[in-house]
Amino acid sequence: MIELHSHEYSIDDIKTLLPFRFLEDQRVLNLLELSEVLRFEEGEMIIEQGDLNQSFCSILKGSVKVTVNRSSDGGESYVSTLGKGDILGEAGMFIKVPRTANIICAEETDVVMITRDKMLNFIKVFPRDGNKVLMMIIFSLLRKLKAANQEIAFERKDDATQDDIDALVKDLLG
Repeated sequence: MIELHSHEYSIDDIKTLLPFRFLEDQRVLNLLELSEVLRFEEGEMIIEQGDLNQSFCSILKGSVKVTVNRSSDGGESYVSTLGKGDILGEAGMFIKVPRTANIICAEETDVVMITRDKMLNFIKVFPRDGNKVLMMIIFSLLRKLKAANQEIAFERKDDATQDDIDALVKDLLG
C-alpha cells in the first residue's frame, strides 16, 4: 500500500464516489483533507476478517474481491466483487465489531479511506453535509442487503416447501 496525493484525482473523479456525490466542491475538499487516498496492489488485503479497524473506503479505481473465512476447513468462500464507486467496510462507521469479511484487491486499486473518528469530526463541523455522507453509506448497506436477500431467495427456490414435507410425511405414514 502506498499513499497517493489527493490531487492525483480531480474533484469530478472524487464526486463519482457515493459518499462525496451530493457534496459541494468545497465540502469534497474538506472531507478529502480528512481522508487518505491509498493504492493497493493486486492480491493485497485492504481489510482482514476479524480486524477491529473502524474505517470505510470508496473505490476510485480497480476492483476487490470480498471473501469470508470458512471455519470448517480453513478456506475462503467468495462473496462478491466490488468496483469503482463502491463502498467497503461501511459497517465500521456504526459499530465496533470485528470485520466480517476479507477485502482483497483483484487488481491495482485506489481507494479513499476515512476513519470513523475523522468522519465524526466532519459531521460535527458540517452536520448537513455529514448527514448526506451518512445517507449514502446507509444506501450502500441497504443495496448490499437487497443483493444478499435476492441471493438467499435464489438459493432457497429449490428447497422443499411445507406442502412437500406434508406430502412426504403422509406417504411415509400412510
